[in-house]
Amino acid sequence: MSPSGARVYFVESRVLPMLDIQVDFAAGSMFDPEGKAGLAALTRSGLDLGAGKRDETAIAEQLADIGANLGGGADTDRASVALRTLSARDKREQGLDILRSVLHAPRFEADIFEREKARTIAGLKEAMTRPESIAGKAFWSAMYPAHPYGQQATPESVASLTRDDLASFHARYYNAANASITLVGDISRRDAEKIAEGLAAGLPKGAAASLPAAPETPAGSVVKLAHPASQAHVYIGLPAVERGNPDYFPLLVGNYTLGGGGFVSRLMKEVRDKRGYAYSVYSYFAPMRQTGPFQIGLQTKRSQAKDAIKVARDVLDGFLKDGPTDEELTAAKANLIGSFPLRLDSNAKILANVSLIAFYGMPLDYLDNYQAKVQAVTAEDIKQAFARRVRPADLITVTVAAD
Repeated sequence: MSPSGARVYFVESRVLPMLDIQVDFAAGSMFDPEGKAGLAALTRSGLDLGAGKRDETAIAEQLADIGANLGGGADTDRASVALRTLSARDKREQGLDILRSVLHAPRFEADIFEREKARTIAGLKEAMTRPESIAGKAFWSAMYPAHPYGQQATPESVASLTRDDLASFHARYYNAANASITLVGDISRRDAEKIAEGLAAGLPKGAAASLPAAPETPAGSVVKLAHPASQAHVYIGLPAVERGNPDYFPLLVGNYTLGGGGFVSRLMKEVRDKRGYAYSVYSYFAPMRQTGPFQIGLQTKRSQAKDAIKVARDVLDGFLKDGPTDEELTAAKANLIGSFPLRLDSNAKILANVSLIAFYGMPLDYLDNYQAKVQAVTAEDIKQAFARRVRPADLITVTVAAD
């Protein structure tokens, strides 16, 4: 914890002369005020388009001069700003100066704001013509009808936003108490502490964002939306699990067999290999700050959508009833454990994993214990976790462009 109240995580890595920093805030779309969906995303996109004494061109040119890069973005739970820079003191100090100004003093200039708002509205209008985007929005709205997770940005909601809305959102959520800072790279712990406090000290101390009531699982439903596309888009799922839940590892291991293991998964074998209904079919769990979704997804010919959905549901029902075989369980563990080192084979990947631990308050030994947690999962653990989290009667099915 920094003196200013931000959570700080550091991994020393001397392999490359690089420093990666990510600052995460609980400032994702779940914090959009009612009627102002899209505010979190527009606020985040405006941070590095002019800050402090620099306009957007100056920021871009100075980053290019030192070979540094600013990244990040906003999702449902969080907004992130990331800096990758050379670790040499002269280079990193210039990069850090830019990062500090972006975090502490974004300009949200009127003409830039209007440009980005227009660009966002155009993007939303274009997305409303694509079946996969229509299906995704409808799916989240159906899963979270009374929770901010289900709130969707529209051209109208973005059009109503003002520059003052962005400034107010930034002032409320971009504060030290609401921040986690992750550093990975070629610096000492002492330097890491100094850098982190320099980033946090310029933020208002503020207060951590308060979360809404946990989402309730809606009753199962079927949503059918017309569209002229030749391919039907199908999503099946429900709110299932939050970050840090003990059921996560049994769900992760079990889902490899169900639909997460590519060509060896049951869904792929039954829907694609045996019947040719879809080129790709998958399932996954997406744990979030609050209850995130379980989802099955596929595309198929319009005329085959009904049959493909039945096969997918039958595969799921069979898995819920019997769980994985001993061979499937062994194969799932071998893949998840064997591929785990590839998730940590670069500073960027280490940063991504550690920033998740920081933001979601997961145990410090989460990565150390990952493989052992996977190995410890039993078939019975999987059956029980799936029974608790994936209830057939509560499943929501959304189809776009199906006959």
